Amino acid sequence: MAKKIQAIRGMNDILPSQSPVWQYLEGTVKEVLAGYGYDEIRMPVLEQTALFKRSIGEVTDIVEKEMYTFEDRNGDSLTLRPEGTASCVRACEEHGLLYNQTQRLWYTGPMFRHERPQKGRYRQFYQIGVETFGIATPDIDAELILMTARLWEQLGLAESVTLQLNTLGSNEARARYRDALVEYLSARKDQLDEDSQRRLETNPLRVLDSKNPETQALLADAPELHDYLDDESRDDFASLRTVLDAAGVKYEINQRLVRGLDYYCKTVFEWVTDKLGAQGTVCAGGRYDGLVEQLGGKATPAVGFAMGVERLILMLETLEVIPQEVMQTVDVYVCGVGEGASLASLMLADGLRAEQPWLRIQTHCGGGSFKSQMKKADKSGASFALLLGESEIAEQQVTVKDLRGDTGQQTLAQQELGQWLAAHLN
Repeated sequence: MAKKIQAIRGMNDILPSQSPVWQYLEGTVKEVLAGYGYDEIRMPVLEQTALFKRSIGEVTDIVEKEMYTFEDRNGDSLTLRPEGTASCVRACEEHGLLYNQTQRLWYTGPMFRHERPQKGRYRQFYQIGVETFGIATPDIDAELILMTARLWEQLGLAESVTLQLNTLGSNEARARYRDALVEYLSARKDQLDEDSQRRLETNPLRVLDSKNPETQALLADAPELHDYLDDESRDDFASLRTVLDAAGVKYEINQRLVRGLDYYCKTVFEWVTDKLGAQGTVCAGGRYDGLVEQLGGKATPAVGFAMGVERLILMLETLEVIPQEVMQTVDVYVCGVGEGASLASLMLADGLRAEQPWLRIQTHCGGGSFKSQMKKADKSGASFALLLGESEIAEQQVTVKDLRGDTGQQTLAQQELGQWLAAHLN
């Protein structure tokens, strides 16, 4: 017997029992984004490798260790996208969407990183990203945070996430702080953990993210980022906080929040939770005013965020805040036995769909007794079973059986059925 082929480790199937939750999350996000006037953009999953090396930074963990990169048949180096921002910038610049324009965009889809798979973190993972271009003022930073806060309310997660906020200052201010931090840490290099020693040479601000207790203790006396901020960044950060305070959005200022990618400046933020074990990030973003120019375009202010779909779904399931109706994918199950039952069932179901387009109707196919069909009707999760026997077919009637409530069973004229279902299902 041939060996069975299985999915690649860390690249998972989303099964029919799981997809309703995905659809619920994605649908809720789309509704919130539509409420703020954001437009969808779709980018390819494959890009030139140079795009990510230039945007993310060649000495980041993503580029050095995690990207799926290969040469195609033309000898070009291609990479499965590890994140969406660089692809979005590339697409907007390529199609002339940036110069002297503002854009509010969102996208969703798979990203790819060769990491050690663990719960909520996979090698093929899904993100929902939001990017805005052409707006330099902090009101757009505030809008993005208010948007995410509204999403948590809609999903029932508001009490389970905490907003962490910081500003990195201008690129020049960040560079000055970087030099001061390197000087401080270099004098204590032998006290750093191995990973932080490596980061000190390649991406020193990432040392601030270290989970090593000894390194964190060492950082207690390190230079403070906010001591190196430029006036404009201070003013923008104060304006952002004013809006959040007025809106009642609670936050914690975390000066060690620097984000892992090289292109961030000024505002950075993360929504974190402790409901999945160790504290984890469920949504993160910030301002990246220099990235468009870095990728060959004209200087364009930009800010955005991304959220991990798998991690949000894990939260919804862990906190048991998925509405019960989300898992019900069928409203009505049509059963038929006897001569002409198959044709009559299909015609009845299609007539109902035309009259009540919102109805989710599953028609039994494959024959079998009423008893066996009723078992499948119950398993489908439908609220009602519609029964068609030879007498119902002859008299243009249908028997309706309540599968979930206590209204029992009754026979209706087929022409009355659509209105009856509308009254009892809405």
